[in-house]
Amino acid sequence: MKLRTAIIGSGNIGCDVLCKVQRSALLECTLFAGRNAASPGLALARSRGIPVTDRGAEGLFAALDSFDLVFDATSSAAHQAHAPALQAAGKVLINLTPAPNGALCVPSLNGDALLAAGNINMITCSGQASIPIAQAMTAANPEIHYLEVVSSISAESAGPATRLNLNHYIETTEDALRQFTGCNRVKAILNINPAKPNVYMQTAISALAEQHDLEATRSAIAGAVARLRAAVPGYDVIVEPHVTGDRLFTMVRVTGAGDYLDPSAGNLDIITAAATRMAEAIARDRTARDSHPPVAQPMESVA
Repeated sequence: MKLRTAIIGSGNIGCDVLCKVQRSALLECTLFAGRNAASPGLALARSRGIPVTDRGAEGLFAALDSFDLVFDATSSAAHQAHAPALQAAGKVLINLTPAPNGALCVPSLNGDALLAAGNINMITCSGQASIPIAQAMTAANPEIHYLEVVSSISAESAGPATRLNLNHYIETTEDALRQFTGCNRVKAILNINPAKPNVYMQTAISALAEQHDLEATRSAIAGAVARLRAAVPGYDVIVEPHVTGDRLFTMVRVTGAGDYLDPSAGNLDIITAAATRMAEAIARDRTARDSHPPVAQPMESVA
């Protein structure tokens, strides 16, 4: 039995999630929701035989019995409006918007701890690309006192919701950096590049400390990259970790799978692959629990 999933949001992120869900052996998309009957996203879902609704969240609530988990690829404001009611209805949410709702999640770092969470926050594309590296840096260099993350993405891959939510995008990325690294002074920057041909997603991570252990840093980053590449094969370090003065620096590039947009849109892949990975982990966990229900313990007698 596959885990039944719904997708709300018919833009770039929602369409890329749909492609990945349909390729999964553990997931099934039973509803695709948007707000524009003529949108390319709804047309894509129809062409793939997926039931659709153009009534957005209202359409989800009219079909609650058809799904168990919702991928939310709408906007920050929309997620905050409909998430509480979906959770109250017993639906698990995987939040791909920059809204602050839910438990901040980087699957390779804390995914196993969130299998029972009701609202799982996938942070941002920049967060998914940078946090495993930043966490590795701070683990190897406990004296790091400042972290800076700069991501560049193509304009074509940045849909209207991403542009509308830039404040929450930055705030949520910075909150997650603090949580996963323990470093309180952090800064996140997003550059949207209109160049043609499209630029590939690149993320630079800088860390300041009086001393750095470069050998331990390289080892920790290599481990982080290996774990990430299990879900995103196109994740690569393009500038090896090095130290200049008190600054530790590295840069990564994400090449997408090309499921919906071309491979330059690695910013789609890094967050949709993470979201799909979490949904698959939830599916496996539910199957395991259904196969091995807890054995009732006899009650102790009361003297």
